[in-house]
Amino acid sequence: MELIPDTWDSPPNHPVLTSADVHVWKSPLNPPMLLVRNLEQSLAPDERDRADRFVRAEHRNRFIVGRGVLRTILGGYLGRDPAQLHFRYSPSGKPALSAESGSHSIRFNVSHTRDIALYAVTIGREIGVDIERIRADFGTAEIAARFFSGREVAALCALPPPYRLEAFFTCWTRKEAYLKARGEGLSHPLDRFTVSLAPGERAALLEVLDDPKETARWSVRQLFPGADHVAALAVEGRDWHLKCLQWDGRV
Repeated sequence: MELIPDTWDSPPNHPVLTSADVHVWKSPLNPPMLLVRNLEQSLAPDERDRADRFVRAEHRNRFIVGRGVLRTILGGYLGRDPAQLHFRYSPSGKPALSAESGSHSIRFNVSHTRDIALYAVTIGREIGVDIERIRADFGTAEIAARFFSGREVAALCALPPPYRLEAFFTCWTRKEAYLKARGEGLSHPLDRFTVSLAPGERAALLEVLDDPKETARWSVRQLFPGADHVAALAVEGRDWHLKCLQWDGRV
C-alpha cells in the first residue's frame, strides 16, 4: 500500500468541527519574538509561572508558543478569547477543557519535538497524537527488545537494516498515540499491544492482549509532519475524516 503524504492546508478564518471531523494542526515552535510575546498574553498565570521556571530562553519560548498556539486553536473553534480558556487534567496528566470554557465535547491532544508541535482536535471521541524526530543516536534495538511486543520485535528484525531506524520510530509514535488517546500514557505496558510498523504497511492497531475488542474501537493513521520526523494519530471510531492544517500565526 502506497502512503500518500498529508497536505498541510492553510486554515479557514473560522474553523468548524463536526462529529465526523478530525483536525490536526502543525505549528513551528520557533516563530519570531513578536509572535512569542503576543502568544504569552494568552497564557494563564500558572502557565506564565511555569514558563519563567525554564533556565534557557529557547525552552521558555517553546513552552509559551506550544501553550499559546493550543489556546489560539481551541479559542477559534469555540469563538472565545484564548486567554479565557481553562483546563483540567486527568490523573495521568492528559489535558481537557474545563466546564467553564464552554464545551464538554471537544477533545484534543498535543505532541511536540524540538521545532514542531502537532495539535489533534475532534468532537466527542478520544484522540491521541505523537511526533518524534528520527534520531540515529537512539538505542533503538535495546529499547525495542525491552518495551515492544514480541510480534513487533520480530517485524522490526525482519526488515533490511536501512529501514529499521524509521520503522522503530514509526512503531513508537503509533504506540504512544494509542496510549495518549486512552489517557494512560506510558504507564500501560508497551508489550501488551501490537501496532504495524513496516514501511508501506497501513497504520493499524493489530492486537491488544488484555482486550481483543480494542482493535475495532480505534483507528490509527500515519502523519507526515516533515523531513526527519514521523508522527501518528489514534482516534476512537472509524467514521471520521482527517484534515491537516498549518497554523499561520494568527493570534
